[in-house]
Formats: sequence, C-alpha cells, structure tokens
Amino acid sequence: MASELYNTIDALSREKGIDPQIVVSAVEDAIVMATRKYYKSQENLRAQLDKETGKIHAFAVKTVVETPEQVEDPNLQVTLEDARKVDPNLEVGGELQIPKITEGILGRIAAQLAKQVIFQKVREAERDTVYNEYIGRVGEIVNATVKRVEGPDVIFDIGKAEARMPRKEQSRLESFAIGERVRVIIARVERASKGPGVVVSRAAPELVQHLFQTEVPEIYDGTVVIRAIAREAGERTKIAVMSKDKDVDAVGACVGMKGMRVQSIIRELRGEKIDIIEYHEDAVTFAEKALQPAKVSRVTVVDSADKHLEVVVDDSQLSLAIGKKGQNVRLAAKLLGWKIDIKSEEEKRQEVEQQMAALAPQAATPLENVPGLGEGLVEKLSAAGVTTVEALADMTPEQLEAIEGIGPKTVEKISLAVNNYFASLEAGEGIAAEGEAPVEEASAPEGEDGEVAPEGVATEAAEAPAEVTAESEQVATEEAAGEAEAALPESEAEHAPEEGAAPEKKE
Repeated sequence: MASELYNTIDALSREKGIDPQIVVSAVEDAIVMATRKYYKSQENLRAQLDKETGKIHAFAVKTVVETPEQVEDPNLQVTLEDARKVDPNLEVGGELQIPKITEGILGRIAAQLAKQVIFQKVREAERDTVYNEYIGRVGEIVNATVKRVEGPDVIFDIGKAEARMPRKEQSRLESFAIGERVRVIIARVERASKGPGVVVSRAAPELVQHLFQTEVPEIYDGTVVIRAIAREAGERTKIAVMSKDKDVDAVGACVGMKGMRVQSIIRELRGEKIDIIEYHEDAVTFAEKALQPAKVSRVTVVDSADKHLEVVVDDSQLSLAIGKKGQNVRLAAKLLGWKIDIKSEEEKRQEVEQQMAALAPQAATPLENVPGLGEGLVEKLSAAGVTTVEALADMTPEQLEAIEGIGPKTVEKISLAVNNYFASLEAGEGIAAEGEAPVEEASAPEGEDGEVAPEGVATEAAEAPAEVTAESEQVATEEAAGEAEAALPESEAEHAPEEGAAPEKKE
C-alpha cells in the first residue's frame, strides 16, 4: 500500500498534468540539497523515496578503486579494501552507498529549502508539459473563457493552461467580460521564464476560415474550397472561394439562404464586414472581382514576373475602388498576391497624352524664321535663353517683361508676331505670304525701352498690322466666297497692305 506522502504526490501530479515520477524526483533532489547544506559536505549525495513507508533515505555514493594511489578525491572515491568492510560483494568500479541520517535533524530551514526546490521542479515540469501540449496545436481553434484583463491584454483559460491575447491580436470592435466564452485561434507558443506563453488571437484570418468551415457544410466536406483570405480585423475581410462541383455555387453556398450563414459569422465577429468573392485563375478577372463593390473599366498586366497590375476605373468609381484609407485596394492586393495600381479614366488619359507627346518629335523653329521680330529683339531673347518659337510661345507676359530691354509694348509686339506666325502655318502658304509684309513693316522700329525709335512711331507701327490683318482677313473671306483664284504673287501681296496702310499714316 502506498504511503500518504506518495498519494499526495500522485494527486498533485494529476492536478498539474505531469508525470508523478517528476514530482518524486523533485522531492528527492530537495532532500539531497537540504542534506548537503546540513552536513556541509561535497560528497556525491543521493536520496530515495520509499513508496511503502513514505520515508526518504539519503546516502553518499563513492566509486570503488583498486589501490590507494588511485584515490584522487576521498569524497568521491574509496579503495576496494575499505569498501569491502562495508559490503563484501563490491568490486572495482562499483558504488559504495554510505547512509546519511536525515530524520529529525534537517530542521525548519532545510524543509523550507526543500519546499522551494519542489515547487521549482514542479513549475518547470508544468511548463514543459504545457509547451509540448500546445506547440503542435498552433493554428487550431479552441473555446476559451475570459479569466481576467491585465492592461491591454486579455487572459483566457483554455483548459490545461492560461493563454494571453495581446492588443494587436484583438479586433477593435470587441470587448470582453469576465467569464465570457469565445472562440480563439492558438497563434503561437513561447518559452518564457514565468511559464509557457500560449498566445491566442481573434484577429488572425484563420479564425474566419474556421468559422466558415463550421457554418458552411460545403466547405467542411470539401465541395467548396477557400483559396485565399485577406483580413483587417474589425474592419473588413475578403475571402475567395471556388467550387469543385459545377452544380454548386461557391458564393451562394457561403452566403446561405437569405444570408443566414454569413450573418452568423458576422455576428461572431461583432459586425465585421465580409466580402465573398469567386476565385479565378486568371489574375485579370480575379482582380475585377476582388475590387468589388467598385466597377472596374479594364485591368492590364504591367509585369507578370513582378506580379504588377494596373486597374482603370471610372472617375466616379475611384474613391470606392480605393476604399476608406486605401482599405479596399489593400485587401484586394493581399488577396491576389499582386501589386495593384488604381487610376481613373482622366488620369490614364493624361498619362497617355504625355507619353504620346514624349514620343512625338519636338518641333524647334528658330526665332529668325518668325517675321516681325527684329534682329535686336531676337538677340535679346537669345541672350535670355529663348531660341525657338515654341519656347517663346510658352512664356507668359511676366516672364517676357523680366528680360532686360523688353517692356509691355514689346511684349504685345512679340505676341502679335507669334500669333501671326502660327496663323500663317494653319492658313497655308498663300495667306501666309499676304500677311508677312505688314508684319515686317510693323516690326521695323525696335523697342521702346531704351531703343532709338520714338514712342509715337512705335505706336503707329504697332497699330498698322492690326488694321492690315483685318483687311487681309476680309480679302481672304471674299476670295473664299466667290473667287477661286490662286495665291497672289509676292509683289502684289506686298502692295496690297501698303496701299491700305498709307491713308492710316496720313490721318
């Protein structure tokens, strides 16, 4: 019959879920330490528990050697001759056990030391047992009871151990009450000094997967397969499903009649939104589905090796496709495993126009080709870095006035000359020839800002081309309306505006 001490050890072992022999070894080690402290000895001590009587015997162990010369440490070795005085059956290499009296002499301090050693050994054994129990269950869903709240962490009772749920593993929509039962995922098991650290999670995507397996029989039996899950706990989850049976609708099976199945999961997740998407092998089609509820205009594969997609949506759908703080496109990219760039139709159009403009040859017309710009003005513009008509046309009046020697009236003259130049290109060579002479005549007097020509002459010269241009347009209109004649010779073209300009100067 087992002793009362051994029965107590057995009950403790069952409570802690550890092997009774571990507790027995802890008790024996505690007695050894207390005995060594009492005797102040460096001998090799051992202890042994008698299950029947409950007594613990301590003794010193020495190795038997043949001759006294071989004894290196008297505390650890003994000669064969001395050993046989105690036990005649001993041989060289055997062990001599010398009993040590422990009963009634160890005292309170030794008992306290033994207690500490026993508790330490039991805690170590308990940590190892819990670690071995849960290390193989990572990713498994378990039922847990809320035990207490420690700051941002929630402590759960998961059966044989306590588990901790840190803040980052919690959903922002959830709060827990003491004693509440919830389903959690075992995220990881850590070896810690205070005990085995079982970390559980309510934010892991695996929780949604297990909930769908529980609520949807088609997923449980393998008819419908979950191919990918992307989740931001407390906000939104996107789940891609595929049916192995052509007669079974994967999305419909997950939603259930009147949405009963998915609503049950949403209640379990405290109202988290769930998008159920049909999986496609084609990344383009899958991307269109993944970006729901936004409507996608087109999807282009930018780089298949780097898994890069470009998605174009209507301007009104851009904010919906991106989602709140980029959540919709971020979850879609995580679901696909591709990088996604979203652009509106307007952005794409501007991008294409820029690309076309970059591919088109850039025209560069020297300023000397523009009638109406005198040599002095061309030199001033060239000194300022403006050498082409295109660059001159892109400049604002303020930028032109910033050039030394150019004032508001010169700016007007430059604008008129440039406009006439481009108008002549559009109208054709014939009309351009009619408009060249007056422009040259108008531009003959140079600059009013420190230039030789008087201001009055410059004003008359600047006004003449405007009237001549109007007259030229009237001639062109009359020719287009009734007379189908060829372009006038240059001599006639030059005389026509001069005759019209002469009366103006007389006035």
